Amino acid sequence: MPHILIVEDDIAFGTMLQTWLRKKGFEVDKATSVGAAVKLLSPNDGVDLVLSDLRLPDHDGLRLLAWMHEHNIYAPFIVMTNYAEVQNAVLAMKSGAADYIAKPVQPDILLQKINDAMDQNAQQVNPTPKTHNSKLKTQNSETAPRYIEGKSEASRQLYSYVELVAPTPMSVLILGASGTGKEYVAHRIHDLSPRHDRPFFALDCGAIPRDVAASEFFGHKKGSFTGADTDKRGAFEAANGGTLFLDEVGNLSYDVQVQLLRALQERRIRPVGGTEEIPIDIRLVCATNENLADAVSEGRFREDLYHRINEFTIYMPKLSERGTDLFLFADLFMRHANEELNRSVEGFDSAAAELLASHSWPGNLRELNNVVKRAVLLTRGNLITPTELTLAMGPTQPTPVTALYDEDSERSRIVAALQQTNGNKAKAARLLGIDRKTIYNKMEKLGIE
Repeated sequence: MPHILIVEDDIAFGTMLQTWLRKKGFEVDKATSVGAAVKLLSPNDGVDLVLSDLRLPDHDGLRLLAWMHEHNIYAPFIVMTNYAEVQNAVLAMKSGAADYIAKPVQPDILLQKINDAMDQNAQQVNPTPKTHNSKLKTQNSETAPRYIEGKSEASRQLYSYVELVAPTPMSVLILGASGTGKEYVAHRIHDLSPRHDRPFFALDCGAIPRDVAASEFFGHKKGSFTGADTDKRGAFEAANGGTLFLDEVGNLSYDVQVQLLRALQERRIRPVGGTEEIPIDIRLVCATNENLADAVSEGRFREDLYHRINEFTIYMPKLSERGTDLFLFADLFMRHANEELNRSVEGFDSAAAELLASHSWPGNLRELNNVVKRAVLLTRGNLITPTELTLAMGPTQPTPVTALYDEDSERSRIVAALQQTNGNKAKAARLLGIDRKTIYNKMEKLGIE
């Protein structure tokens, strides 16, 4: 029976968690402070996971995490934190925590995170100690990863679909707004597929002029048209044996769609000006920010091609739908900017973090990356403040569509935000551009249940 230690000074909440986890088949102990937790922990006591609040009476939860590493205890450590303190959860994961969950805790999500952390820990034979840091800061000696996948429920579901479809030969259609990371997901599908050691070739269909589309897809022979000074391999031949990624596939003209469909059906191509057909074997992944089903109904996209490229669909969540992953990506982009610009910015102060959370990020990850890079360039101190962040965002910032303007409209706007977020007060506060404490106060003042 897996053994969990809960470290939580709210006795009622801790007891509720203990009772619920026991019903789920876990052996559960409980402590209300770091000191009490230390007494229950030892390298040989068999604790399989620690679930700890960040704010505890004697020390913060990170001190317990550091103590565990100092004593060679590498049980997975999950942090519980309020939304307003989520940047501390980012610090916890940089210090070696397996995951974090925001309060109020959603039981199903917590259970999934516990199981995932235990499964991942079981696969690690030799865990590496990680150093506890007292600040959220970039480690100059470590190169930042190119991308992270996030810890939110939306991110977890997204990559569970990626892992499900990647080993198959199915064609995949990735749908999502610009800047959400569609090409990374396409690359991840390739990396997890049996074709991972073969080419991955990406082609932006939105940037292909109609008159050279056939050459871009299928290649051409020297002299086949004006300007064809040499032979050229097309995208299909370049990706042969591997994965062909067609970005913004909805932008293809109708006649190019016909040529593409024929190549996919026959699995053979003929370069422009060529006389011999070339057999091709590719795994097709397409992406678009357009609603292709609408394009089919309007006659702008061939229905037979739509079904050919859409054996499995993956929907990319917007950044605003990925919850506190926002801070994980902001930290990653800050590290990238430090490396690129030769800076040593350590993080965001609390006011800047609130500003990050209140912005709607219509440009998604691409917009966040650009804003953080500009903010790093503008920052002269150790931390990014609202001053640098506001300048980086530009002179005119869009006000959230549901922002509060006057007292007469507050009730209807708060109710609408709560309905839109299924009663999640933290998300409703973000939508309204206020903090969670403010929305609680306003709900109490206005009598909103």
